[in-house]
Amino acid sequence: MDKIDNILFDLDGTLTDPKEGIVNSIAFALNKLGIHEKDISELDTFIGPPLRESFASRYNLTNELADKAMLYYREYYSVRGLYENKIYPGVMELLESLSSYNYKLFVATSKPTIFAAEVLRHFKIDSYFSEIIGSNLDNTRTDKTEIISYIISAYGLQAGSSVMIGDRKHDIIGAKNNSMKTIAVTYGYGSPEELLSCQPDFILHNCPEIEALFVNKYL
Repeated sequence: MDKIDNILFDLDGTLTDPKEGIVNSIAFALNKLGIHEKDISELDTFIGPPLRESFASRYNLTNELADKAMLYYREYYSVRGLYENKIYPGVMELLESLSSYNYKLFVATSKPTIFAAEVLRHFKIDSYFSEIIGSNLDNTRTDKTEIISYIISAYGLQAGSSVMIGDRKHDIIGAKNNSMKTIAVTYGYGSPEELLSCQPDFILHNCPEIEALFVNKYL
């Protein structure tokens, strides 16, 4: 087994809990489109996957309406929703510990890079990461496989020496598609069934478990 040098983190549902801001932003966009969502709890499924795809799929939107939904979403999110967010317990300590062991840390998220960087700055954890890579504002590079591939190529990483940590199947599948080790976390928004179905190398339940895996060199 190759020595792990690089750790890629998903953002939403892995480093921070963005539920309040994302749900409020979706509700704002739906209201502007005149769409009534009967079951607000279903909006949790929007957390993690590419957002435009979630809008289009759930509400059967045309390309034009999906683009409008994204514009309305960002109208709220960029001003308020971004900050309706909270860091998960133990994240700061985990990042500090991993940095002290000289792991190179990255963020790989479907959220636009500009928003991801602002969230990390807001919680004062941006300095732990070598790079923060997300999607583009024109809704390109939203697929997690593509995002991880970009990071590997742009920063000269060895896939066998790298691991992806995330809470949804998109994180695990994207990493596997790039021949990378995978860690699924259960405290985010992926169900146990979803995570088990994509067969990650490890399933962990909190930040201390993640830290122990690396500090004790189990990976």
